[in-house]
Amino acid sequence: MSYWYRRVFLLAIPLILSNLTEPLLSTVDTILSGHLPSAAALGGVAVGGILFNSIYWTFGFLRMTTTGLVAQSHGAGDQDEVMHHFGRALLTALLIGAVILLIQKPLISGVLTLLGATAETHQNALTYCSIRIWSAPAALANYTILGYLLGRQYARTALLLQVVINVVNVAVALTLVLRWHWGVAGIATATMTAEWVGCFLGVALMLAKGARISHVRWSELIDGGSLRRLFSLNRDILLRTLSLVAAYAWFTRTGARSGDAVLAANAVLINFLWIAGYGLDGFANATEALVGEAIGARRVEDFRSVLKASSVSAFTVAAVISLLYLIFGRQIIAIFTNQESIRSLAGQFLPWLIVLPLVAVWSFLLDGVFIGATRASELRDSMLISLVGFLVLAVVLRARYGNHGLWCAMLAFMALRAITLALHLPGIERKSFAVAEDLVEA
Repeated sequence: MSYWYRRVFLLAIPLILSNLTEPLLSTVDTILSGHLPSAAALGGVAVGGILFNSIYWTFGFLRMTTTGLVAQSHGAGDQDEVMHHFGRALLTALLIGAVILLIQKPLISGVLTLLGATAETHQNALTYCSIRIWSAPAALANYTILGYLLGRQYARTALLLQVVINVVNVAVALTLVLRWHWGVAGIATATMTAEWVGCFLGVALMLAKGARISHVRWSELIDGGSLRRLFSLNRDILLRTLSLVAAYAWFTRTGARSGDAVLAANAVLINFLWIAGYGLDGFANATEALVGEAIGARRVEDFRSVLKASSVSAFTVAAVISLLYLIFGRQIIAIFTNQESIRSLAGQFLPWLIVLPLVAVWSFLLDGVFIGATRASELRDSMLISLVGFLVLAVVLRARYGNHGLWCAMLAFMALRAITLALHLPGIERKSFAVAEDLVEA
């Protein structure tokens, strides 16, 4: 059994570090713009960052479906099909990227109008978006490359790729902004450059790891049944992602109705959830790859061993995170704000964040199981049910208990996600391994 714990941790640790690097592109942009003479520069980059973060989060299914499909074909020993899964995902990413480029003017104009800003901030945001959007095909292709690397369990290679992207972004941005004084245009150009460099480097790393691009056959790549399966998976995971976004949006909107102080306190505390998420998602990503491999190889005992090892490992890390929040929670709050009134208010709701990792860990982990099993319809249905439950509880509990009720609803949302997926777990094993068990009995 120690073998599986070791495999889970060897995959999870680089993936946790890789996850931590993902938001750095927008973070570096924000830091550099914050040191430009005009405050409108910071506002423009922040508004532009919202646009791209929203787009890329929406199309996160490109990474998830690729990981599950590649992991299963890798487990089955079918390396040609591994490349066909990647090729279909890459074509989808490039097609979506091309559509984004074609509609870039109304897309950027519409989003900036919706977000609202002063004339100067709007102009800076327009400059930033008009440059960075040219890397949309590369950014989306990077999702498929990352999905391939995770599916093949090349966790350290995935980490290397993310690190290079961020190093290039910082180096080019420092040169263009501080030395050549390009301002917001330099920040956007640096991010665009980093995403294209990451795309080409990712393909090079795949080739170095033995990817058989020469074995890809066009007839297989555009096979109708395979494309329908891919689009079905992508559709269901997209609906699941939109439901998750809706829950967080409703949480923010409801908190805002309680006043600026509560909104600020919740904004500080939601970072506790993101921090826990970065750590726990590493185990979810490792579970995706290992579950997919076990299903592809038709080894039910491996599947069960992965579930046990990843569950114990992830819960242990969740418990450590909760303990750290218990001991250092108020100090962490102080890092995010120097306003004593906000610190005090956030401290009142801190107990919910101490408990949250112990509950959320199961929703994150089971997401990984179902992505690895490519059971997207169950993920979709679970999230929709959980969203409805959250909305009902948020309305009822907030009316009675205020912001405490809102955080209780968020805790229940995480629990509902875990419970609804756990109810499907026996069926996943039965459907995924029915063929293997029939062969053993024969």
